[in-house]
Amino acid sequence: MSKTVLIYGGISKQSRLIGLWQKASSVFAEYSEKVETIFVHELPGNDLLAANSKSEAVQQAKQKVEQASTIVVFTPIYKASFSGILKTFLDLLPQKVFSEKIVLPIAIGGTFGHLLAIDYALKPVLAALGATTILSGVFVLDQDVKQGDSGTYVLTGPADERLEQQVRLAQKTAQLSFITN
Repeated sequence: MSKTVLIYGGISKQSRLIGLWQKASSVFAEYSEKVETIFVHELPGNDLLAANSKSEAVQQAKQKVEQASTIVVFTPIYKASFSGILKTFLDLLPQKVFSEKIVLPIAIGGTFGHLLAIDYALKPVLAALGATTILSGVFVLDQDVKQGDSGTYVLTGPADERLEQQVRLAQKTAQLSFITN
């Protein structure tokens, strides 16, 4: 059985990024596979900023990443790059921790001008962490995520379809990888 870890690189759960996380989580839940989330903003801030890799909370998060077969990285795009809080966490991970894992980057931004941030900013960092199977990322515009009355977020049709398609591809790729290994 494969294990998936969702790394949430937003600065709070009061963000449209959580809508992307909710959608991806619901798709993975259909496969009844073990899914855990690391909400990076909930890790001790002092440990992230001081690069305290010996922190118990950071160690637990690192262990989740090391044990996963699939990694999904969520980030808002600020100033044409992924979030700084995500970078502080990624900097604490062992250099080749993403090797032999399926990695899916998912980002949200305010304009299409941020579309290439996944390819030019995030993917090189993921590759430096050993990722060789990085799926095509999903970029969603802020305006394509609406907050419903119950507080949950809903993606518009095309954004919803693209995200679901890539999450299903990540799950199937992980299954095939698990079978062949």
